[in-house]
Amino acid sequence: MARLFPRLTATTLQATTYLLGVALFSIAFLVFLNSSISFVVTDVIGQKEDVGSAVGTLGFADELLALVACPLWGLLSDRIGVRAVAVSGYCIIAFSLVCLVQSENVYPELLVGRLGFSLGAAACSTMVTAVLPAMFAKRTEGEETDPAVHEIANGHAARLPSQLAGLVGLFTGAGALVALLIFLPLPTWFQGEGQSRAHSVQSGFYIVASVAVCVAIFIFFGLRNLPGEEDKTLSALWSTPYDESTKTTDDGHLHTTLTPAPSYMSLVKESLKLGFTNPSIGLGYLGGFVARASSVGISLFIPLFVNAYFVRNGLCTSNPDDLTDIKENCKRAYTLSAALTGVAETAALICAPLFGFVGGKVMKGRSEWPLLFAAAVGVGGYIAFGFLRNPDAFHGDGGQWAFVAVVLIGISQIGAIVCSLGLLSRGINQNSDEHGEEEHPRPPTASTLRPDATAGSGGDETTPLLPQMGAKGAGSTHQGRRDQSHLKGSIAGVYSFAGGAGILLLTKLGGALFDSWTSGAPFFLLAIFNGILLIAIAVVCGLVKVTERNQRSTGPFQAGAIPNTQ
Repeated sequence: MARLFPRLTATTLQATTYLLGVALFSIAFLVFLNSSISFVVTDVIGQKEDVGSAVGTLGFADELLALVACPLWGLLSDRIGVRAVAVSGYCIIAFSLVCLVQSENVYPELLVGRLGFSLGAAACSTMVTAVLPAMFAKRTEGEETDPAVHEIANGHAARLPSQLAGLVGLFTGAGALVALLIFLPLPTWFQGEGQSRAHSVQSGFYIVASVAVCVAIFIFFGLRNLPGEEDKTLSALWSTPYDESTKTTDDGHLHTTLTPAPSYMSLVKESLKLGFTNPSIGLGYLGGFVARASSVGISLFIPLFVNAYFVRNGLCTSNPDDLTDIKENCKRAYTLSAALTGVAETAALICAPLFGFVGGKVMKGRSEWPLLFAAAVGVGGYIAFGFLRNPDAFHGDGGQWAFVAVVLIGISQIGAIVCSLGLLSRGINQNSDEHGEEEHPRPPTASTLRPDATAGSGGDETTPLLPQMGAKGAGSTHQGRRDQSHLKGSIAGVYSFAGGAGILLLTKLGGALFDSWTSGAPFFLLAIFNGILLIAIAVVCGLVKVTERNQRSTGPFQAGAIPNTQ
């Protein structure tokens, strides 16, 4: 791992835990439950009617809770650490999986179990984003380098988040395969061993819950002492933490300051504000919105589109609004849907590391270009699929275009995921490389606690230990830097919130337009989402160009200017 990413602050064990624990299984358990929840309703509870309505209601409640839970988990991780949140999330998932198959009715027991799972899954998915910025080192404190060497080092460091984000996309895709190839066949295997359908489903859930516990243990030990997380403990939940920073004065003395950590509400406000003031983070939020909506377009609306085509042409009689009915009564449509979604996910899996590699190799100031490409591909792919007259790629005229469309859709989806994660991590770490080196936050040492450590310039002992909140100059510079580097959990929560909002908007509005207008409506809506992202990137690039031109004519950036997204 060190050879692939030589500037990692994380150890090889920590990076491996992030990829194989947090990233891989955050999606694996979610795919497993979404694919098997209908069998809990029919086989464990025994409800045979209105299965689609029950599953849809459970999914909608899941997303509503996740919409609130993701930002809250992000806030907590800024206080108690990403490891504690990730471990808690997987433990909650394990407990919820056991409770789900103990349910005797849909409402309220199965609903409560599904909401518990949503709470745990929200923690895990948010930590996929929050852990990424902690993987890379900042420039060594007090290190003086030649400007040319410093520029090269910063350029290399800026590439790393995108490259690791590509691996994250690859492992999340692999997590879906783990669910499909290992977790989902478990009930069938147990049934083949002589268990009843209900007991086989329960046994499968128990095995997956055991895996979740093992993952939690793996993360507990694997993410210990993660860089930047050393001072975060559970006690911070009810105490008022302080951020300590030191700076070396002109006469060589160390000046120590303690600043009260911001409240939870101020963390939320600052994270939202960064979406409008930091181009990288703003585009990351918007990219997350598009990426999560695209995942629903692939997993939900492609099967509905295909089945509606078969029903419209009299090829099967299943209800196009009920995926369970599609599986039972229209095998051909279900097989075609699985093939198309499989092609899309395969294209995404292949392109994930490519987007990470390209995102790390783009020229300085062009870090948005891979996301721009993904959005453009998405516009073309979704419009093409929405206008398909025949989605059957194996029979009929023009069906081969369905494969082309789903490949473009898969490329767009993974591009939005990887590039938004890379931009978000780059935006979080950006200020730590841009600001001066006068102040260096670090844990207290013997040297910082000696009598002259609290002296200001010239050893004036009247200098206050706690700086005034309205102070300018170096103190405000440190505040700006701290807000970005210490907000990774809150920013990850807002990122997940944006993704959840995209899912809810697409499922409700896209579903309504699917019934009232045309079966291609959800894909046209996704094309609009990608078009908005495309326009936003173009606007940001234009503003950065104008700012760079002004910088060349008036000098260095002034406070409040739009920063370079590189």
